[in-house]
Amino acid sequence: MRRSRGHGVGGGGGGVGGGGGVAASLAALLCCLVALTGGAAARRPRVPATYKTLSVTQAIWSRIDRFNNAEYPILSVTDLQSLVKPPSVWLNVQHDIFYKQHDLNMRNYILSIQKHVPVDYVSSPEVGFLQSISGRVNRKTKLVFSFLDKTLFDPSINQTYGSLLSNLTFIKSIASGIMVPKSYIWPVTKDNYLLPSTSIVTEAHNAGLEIYASDFANDRIIPYNYSYDPLAEYLNFISDGGFSVDGVLSEYPITASESIGCFANLNSSKTDHGNPLIISHNGASGDYPDCTDLAYHSAVNDGADIIDCPVQVTSDGVVICMSSINLLDTTNVQQTPFSSRASIVTEIQTTPGIFTFNLTWDDLNNSTLKPKISSPMSSYYLIRNPRYTNQGKFLKLSDFLAIGRDKDLSGVMIIIENAAFLAKSLGIDIVDSVTTALSDAGYNNQTSKEVMIQSKDSAVLVKLKQQKTKCKLVYTLPLDIGDASASSLVDMKKFADAVVVDKTSVFALSDDFMISQTNLVKDLQSVGLAVYVQVFRNEFVSQPWDFFSDATVEINNYVQLVNISGFITDFPKTARRYEKNSCTGLGKDMPSYMDPVTVGSLAQLLPSNTQPPALAPMPTLNASSVEEPPLPPVVSKNASGGASGGVPTPGAPPSGAHTAAVSTGMLLVMGFAPLLI
Repeated sequence: MRRSRGHGVGGGGGGVGGGGGVAASLAALLCCLVALTGGAAARRPRVPATYKTLSVTQAIWSRIDRFNNAEYPILSVTDLQSLVKPPSVWLNVQHDIFYKQHDLNMRNYILSIQKHVPVDYVSSPEVGFLQSISGRVNRKTKLVFSFLDKTLFDPSINQTYGSLLSNLTFIKSIASGIMVPKSYIWPVTKDNYLLPSTSIVTEAHNAGLEIYASDFANDRIIPYNYSYDPLAEYLNFISDGGFSVDGVLSEYPITASESIGCFANLNSSKTDHGNPLIISHNGASGDYPDCTDLAYHSAVNDGADIIDCPVQVTSDGVVICMSSINLLDTTNVQQTPFSSRASIVTEIQTTPGIFTFNLTWDDLNNSTLKPKISSPMSSYYLIRNPRYTNQGKFLKLSDFLAIGRDKDLSGVMIIIENAAFLAKSLGIDIVDSVTTALSDAGYNNQTSKEVMIQSKDSAVLVKLKQQKTKCKLVYTLPLDIGDASASSLVDMKKFADAVVVDKTSVFALSDDFMISQTNLVKDLQSVGLAVYVQVFRNEFVSQPWDFFSDATVEINNYVQLVNISGFITDFPKTARRYEKNSCTGLGKDMPSYMDPVTVGSLAQLLPSNTQPPALAPMPTLNASSVEEPPLPPVVSKNASGGASGGVPTPGAPPSGAHTAAVSTGMLLVMGFAPLLI
């Protein structure tokens, strides 16, 4: 068992973690919410036959339901001996008075259990119960008083938990510790942001009490300050510098274990820009609107190695950073007078849009037009940092390059899309515009910052290769590719130094279960291509079930199993913290909770009748998919109309129904039922 700072971790629904150490697997303690049945069951440590006919089901709808009715038995306390050797058990007794009303004696049951299972901790929200067993349990058994909502009453003494909180000296007379909801320590505002921490941890320690925080779960809405990162929340309780709790209750003990064992008090020294690279995705777009000054500066501060700029063009020819050519995706444009400029441009999309080339640079800086934070998991009712929904400033490419030049970064990545459309429809050579901007910003006269140019259009990279560019060329592969033919690898190597692949091309998924690992990354690496994988996100619904709703577990798998060259992420801070962890460099001494997940292992635990659907073979990338005709010639600009007297702006007016949808900002959300919070 790996020991770390005297903290403990508890696991399992209703479980409690506590003092002593962090487990080498998933938890330091097995935890049990104790319930009594009638008759002999109250006297003997076993599960009655009537209970053995029941099936256990998942009570939280956002979690896997395929294990329902999977013949997993209801356990008695003595069954815990077979799960952990030697057993380390915490029993939580919630309703002693209720049991007394039904002639059941929980005190006698706990005392009898000690003959079969060493009980390290007993907790209860009833002072009367703890008083009844104080001095009767084994000397090594710690009693813990569990605080509930401050307005509720402890029925055994008819006092509110809020009033008992002010009398910790009394609690000390019957218990050695207290367990409190995490909001007792870090209260939260109505809009789900943290308030300053309370003094309860210090007060408990001053009273001689250990203190344990409860209610941790990776798949619940946590305060926005944590950026949907459950590991960051644990660290706020155990490595704040001003205080630290003695243990946590967790429904995901792997995250609690790794936070205590591998991420507490990490070295905050200067960022190391080695592999795997941390590449931002529209800046730190998990916290701020895409491609704004706030998103880029946050990405730098969060430890990104490379910041990215997807380039778009305004109607007056200004090259800007914008994650989508359609302003409906990235701004509040539908709520401004510019909503009347909607059109359908079939070369881009079949639905109406208000495109960057419909507005001038001055229009984008109009006081009514604001950026809009992206929330890719909004169909699950998960939104990002609402206080900053429309904050930040749009940037020209030249502004972005200035940030990249002046900050502690390995380099910048510029993403070029729609080059053929811009050339033939707007008269803009976006490749030349980018290379000119790089030259003007001084990137051609330095060697300290790497410049990457990324595109899914091989013709863009071929043109740059022919120009003998010094930039690193990065090719974006199509989605859901599982393999690459030898001919496609040869072709890609001619014009690319690296490739970007989607996560769905690395691990084959069926109903969000990892089924297998593809050969794609190995194929690409075999010809000397660096592989960057996208897009890593913190939201728990963005990861397969196998990663326990923990972005750090997912990152760990891609490093240890796949050996990728870089992460493309909305949350650079999460990836940077992983690279500083204190465990993966321990070799044989690395704790098992930092081992990569075995691909397919979770699905194998499912009963045969609930297995996820079989997968069809994933397509292979062929040379025909890679090869493209050269970019078309740039049409000459003239005075025949269009914005700023140039090439006419493309697009057809939308239909009446489409116009109504755009002007009212209609949003149809298709997805799953709301999460239980």
